[in-house]
Amino acid sequence: MISYDGLMRRLNAKGLTKTGLAHELGISSRTIAKIGRGEPIARHVLVRIAEFLECTSEDLCQSRTDNVLLQTLRDEKNVRLSGGLYHELQVRLTYNSNHIEGSQLSEDQTRFIFETNTLGADSGLPVDDIIETSNHFRGIDFVIDRAEQPLNEEIIKELHRILKQGTTESSLEWFAVGDYKRRPNMVGGRETAKPQDVASQMKQLLSRYESLNRVEFDDIVELHYQFELIHPFQDGNGRVGRLIALKECLRHEIVPFIIEDSKKLFYYRGLSHWENEKGYLRETCLDGQDTFIKLMSQFGMQP
Repeated sequence: MISYDGLMRRLNAKGLTKTGLAHELGISSRTIAKIGRGEPIARHVLVRIAEFLECTSEDLCQSRTDNVLLQTLRDEKNVRLSGGLYHELQVRLTYNSNHIEGSQLSEDQTRFIFETNTLGADSGLPVDDIIETSNHFRGIDFVIDRAEQPLNEEIIKELHRILKQGTTESSLEWFAVGDYKRRPNMVGGRETAKPQDVASQMKQLLSRYESLNRVEFDDIVELHYQFELIHPFQDGNGRVGRLIALKECLRHEIVPFIIEDSKKLFYYRGLSHWENEKGYLRETCLDGQDTFIKLMSQFGMQP
């Protein structure tokens, strides 16, 4: 599997884009999209790309970082290590993030889907809960693969596409999987950005965020709140927002946070009271960071 970060560095050195690479080598847009999603491509295509970029296939697939937590997650992800930090992150973040949004799957059922790709027995659970659980695992993989990339609309829309593809909503044309909402929506009784304003507000949000000289924990909490305030997608905003927060924590070597379902009411309170009292959401996210620190300590890692 090609390292996206490694590919982009080599393309930038040659003054090329992914589209330019596709044109030079006659590679289909579908293959380029698969690389962007971190999916495997045909061996002979990998070899052609490596030859064009004057490196080996192995060089193209390797992307090492000094970020210990991120590298650990990548190493464990690449070999699908059972029972490691990556394994537990997948299960716990997916269970809690989905449960906050109303999923009926238990943590044990979530774990079983990750470990066996089955539910084990007839449970009568909604099909979308199962699909979105499997999709969320892939969303975390995408975040780990793209963690070091600047945050942009392409990454955010791809997270939504990964999360919602194959669900009931994906068959509805107006739902716009992988794109911004087309119908107004509300959250917690509050009005969110109008569909016609979403693109400009997202560009402004990302421009402000990416202009920061140094990103701290509070900046990521602020980003999370502002994203949820815009509520750019028809549905799935909470889960996409928490995956974005995971990505940015990994990118900036900040210990991530897992908002546990048991803290859901505190989390919602923090979001609804942010403008008057930022401490509520900040403390809830810090509590979620403590949860992750405890998880790291179980595997002998220090924050």
